[in-house]
Parts: sequence; C-alpha cells; structure tokens
Amino acid sequence: MRCPFCGELESQVKDSRPSDDGAAIRRRRHCPECGGRFTTFERVQLRELTILKRSGRRAPFDREKLVRSISIATRKRPVEPERVERMVSAIVRQLESRGETELASHVVGEMVMKALKALDDVAYVRYASVYRDFRQTEDFARFLSDEGLADEPEA
Repeated sequence: MRCPFCGELESQVKDSRPSDDGAAIRRRRHCPECGGRFTTFERVQLRELTILKRSGRRAPFDREKLVRSISIATRKRPVEPERVERMVSAIVRQLESRGETELASHVVGEMVMKALKALDDVAYVRYASVYRDFRQTEDFARFLSDEGLADEPEA
C-alpha cells in the first residue's frame, strides 16, 4: 500500500482487526521510509457498479462519495460516524444484491433518502434539498408538508 505522506510503495501492516460493523478489515500501517502511520480499510466488493447519471453519463460507483454526501447531511447532528458507516454499508449491500451492474442515480438517491429519514429528520431534509434541487423556501415548505414533517401552526 502506497504511503499517503511520502509516496513510498511499500508499507508494513502493524495491526489488523475487523471494523465495528464487521463489513471491513481495518489495518494500521507504518511506512518504513518516512515513519508515517495511517489506516486502511479492506472491503469485499461483489461486483463493479456503474451509476447512470441524469445527464446520461456513466460513472463508477464511489463509496467514499456516498459517505461524504451523507456526512455533509449529518454534520453537526447527533449522529455517530459509526451509524453513518453502517448505513452506507447497508446501502452498498442492497445495491450489490440487486444483481445489476448499472444503476440509475435516482435509485441510490432514494435509498439514501429512505435511510436518512429513519436516521435523522434534519439530515433527511438537508439531503433532500440538494438531491431534489430546492430553489426557494416554498420548495422546503412543500416537501416538509408532503413528508408530514411540518408542525401545525400554533393558534
């Protein structure tokens, strides 16, 4: 494994253990060249997935991009990173088990929306605002009322 600090091609594994959710192997590594220490994760990949974007463009599925987008939605919310990681692992397993190698981006988006709704309402609305491309406050209001998340006005 290449060292992220100096680029050395060889690094030594100092410790290996299963991740918290058991879906990956966490390895602590040491670079003999610069002495840097870093962590890598090894996951099983059942098949190569390709995402078909709305524009018609195809892109390889990127697990880290999924993690980043969900992390942005859950930022400053009482959601532990381990729960986000478990949620992402569950979504990836669902995508891989569909048996298709090419998936429309809206399939992934809807899976994320469903998982976030169960996890945290604010993160759900944040993600929806980007995913559904809200442009005005009315878009938020309509979405909140459609989802049953808007409070009734007080009398």
